[in-house]
Amino acid sequence: MSLQDAFYRTVHDYPGGCESLAPRMGTTPAVLRNKANPNTTQNVVTLRDADMAIAITGDFRLLHALCANHGHVAIRVEAEGHAGDMAVLELVTQVWAANGNVGAAVDATLADGRVDHREIKDVRAAIYRTQQAMLSMLARLEDMAEPVAKGQS
Repeated sequence: MSLQDAFYRTVHDYPGGCESLAPRMGTTPAVLRNKANPNTTQNVVTLRDADMAIAITGDFRLLHALCANHGHVAIRVEAEGHAGDMAVLELVTQVWAANGNVGAAVDATLADGRVDHREIKDVRAAIYRTQQAMLSMLARLEDMAEPVAKGQS
């Protein structure tokens, strides 16, 4: 998903859309609508706009689009303390589900004997979600690891 598309979806999927979100962002609905419109060159989205939209909406599509565009994956850092076995098990099931989604996306891509760019976008998005799930699981396991004793590496 492009950054502009992610901003558009963030703004328009927010309950109440532009009319509700704009005042919270300190702007008017018309200006926010123009910033979200991919077909306008006026009222361009700034980094501050993107950051504020993420903070207010809790919608991270902009962050994920930015990361994906540059070969990175964003994962949420859990603020809670030590993780337990059940938390890891939940992440393992998320990895399994995400892997299944990659398989389904590849299967759908190859089903008609041709591969188009929209299908590649779907496969890329499924792979991104799998990477997120796997990195989240790794982070949780690292959090659970015993401290390394002096003299060991």
